[in-house]
Amino acid sequence: MSLHLILVDDDRDFAEGLSAELRARGHRVEHVDDGRQALAAIDREQYDAVILDRMMPRLDGLSVVEALRAGGITVPVIMLTALSMSSDKVEGLEAGADDYVVKPVDALELNARIQAVLRGRRWTSRDGDTIRVGDIVVSPTSFRAWRAGQPITLANLELKLLTELARHAGEVLTRAMLIERVWGYDFEPETNIVDVYVRRLRVKLTENGGTDPIETVRGIGYSLKP
Repeated sequence: MSLHLILVDDDRDFAEGLSAELRARGHRVEHVDDGRQALAAIDREQYDAVILDRMMPRLDGLSVVEALRAGGITVPVIMLTALSMSSDKVEGLEAGADDYVVKPVDALELNARIQAVLRGRRWTSRDGDTIRVGDIVVSPTSFRAWRAGQPITLANLELKLLTELARHAGEVLTRAMLIERVWGYDFEPETNIVDVYVRRLRVKLTENGGTDPIETVRGIGYSLKP
């Protein structure tokens, strides 16, 4: 599948090499070398995915993805970085990135991860249903959710997580099942990304009052109370 990609990286030699490898796989790739140029380009053009370096002058990658999500722009973002600590990965994902790849980057792996992220999002274009669980309503196609009639502002992955829990309300979904269905691939076994996102989701679901609708099944996973 040929994609329209934007690569945001201030290392021009690296960016030129990676762009050439991605073009060799049939993609259209544009390159900009700072975060402000990236935001301007994404505002003008429609991209299938953003490949975003974390460490950049003027406006770093975390600030770029936070600005995109705050503006309601849900384009998939794959963050690149030399930082390989699990806490750094969680920080990037919490900011709104869909995936996190540590440099040096293998173009074949990066291409596979982009495709995995896009596969994980395809349910939003297939499912026209509105999901209701108690006073929670989720609309995957419009990227919106409500509780007790009040809108809930959710990042893309938070919405996907809530949708998956709502579709299987009353069932226990393991962390491995949620990682596969929401993120679309396997994380390292020690990752706590599911727990991080469940905590964020709980805060947003209860910020206007109401009880916590997500049940923790210790040692296994989570369930949305029916």
